[in-house]
Amino acid sequence: MVLFGNAGGSFFPGYRAFSKGIIGALAAITGIVPFSIADWLTLALIVFALGALIWCIARKRSVVKWLANTCVVLAALVLILVGSWGLNHYAPPLADELGLSVGAYSADELEEATAYYWAQAAALAQKVPRESDMTLTRQDFHELAAIAGSGYTSLAKTWGVFEGSSAPVKSLLLAGEPLLYSGHTGIFWPFTGEANVPLNTAVAEMPFTQCHEAAHRLGIASEQEANFAAFLACTEGDASDDVRFAYAGYYNAFCYCLGALGGNYPSRVEPLVSKTIGDKPDPKDPKTYGSRLVLYDRAMTQQHYAAYDGPAEEVGTAVNDAYLKTFDEESGIKSYGEVVDYLIAWHLASAS
Repeated sequence: MVLFGNAGGSFFPGYRAFSKGIIGALAAITGIVPFSIADWLTLALIVFALGALIWCIARKRSVVKWLANTCVVLAALVLILVGSWGLNHYAPPLADELGLSVGAYSADELEEATAYYWAQAAALAQKVPRESDMTLTRQDFHELAAIAGSGYTSLAKTWGVFEGSSAPVKSLLLAGEPLLYSGHTGIFWPFTGEANVPLNTAVAEMPFTQCHEAAHRLGIASEQEANFAAFLACTEGDASDDVRFAYAGYYNAFCYCLGALGGNYPSRVEPLVSKTIGDKPDPKDPKTYGSRLVLYDRAMTQQHYAAYDGPAEEVGTAVNDAYLKTFDEESGIKSYGEVVDYLIAWHLASAS
């Protein structure tokens, strides 16, 4: 569905500037404190609503009136969400803003991109801080958050779409664990202008996820485009000078491409792995060590999130899927993985 038709080309530059202005002002205000105000504000609203319901029941007041007032408040919040930020879902493609040609790609091109991003991640894998057992060392959240928040500054000099707030990403102290159990690793809250990420996000993904949420704050609402923006911030922007971000960018790019390759051309995965590290990889072979570390990090990340699997994830996934489809992302939660088209296009453009 095209909501604005041809008028979108003239509407969205102004709307995005308007949206960024509001979000930037809110981020500047809420950025005074290091923790997420949205975290506590949401809890306060829930407690207030439940308290009002209990009061109505205890005083034998109309529960219908409470329900009506609650619906009015929710409707007002939705109106504010859509008016201040939500319409960014209908903005012209990020590819147009970047001058990047994105189309349909062959199996060979996907496999080539997967191998390329794997090689880039492998070259950095040994430089990232690790423990004695080679698991990634958990870094200080707030240090990473400050880098991620300003990760688009240099990119904005080339592409205006990346102009906006550079406030640090916020940690979710209250809702972080529930959010992970719901199958999500971050949330942007337009009402406070805060990009939020749980403290216990997997180490390999933390810098990338922080940049993803920071991209939403810049008016990049599409999930696949926020993923690609995060990749650019980690590998091309200010954050790329930090090996933790550079690795996270290429690592996540590889994981997305490998997932697409396995999902669409499963017979190509084993030959690619065999070509890269051999049928029986030698743990002492320095030529394949970095590539094996990348696979190890992927396995550790999957193991980390497996602890959060359960009914809550199914509910959270269904809610998010419905939300994305409401805002014209027809693939729903699958749109997160559609960043692969952007990654292939970027690789081909860089190689040419």
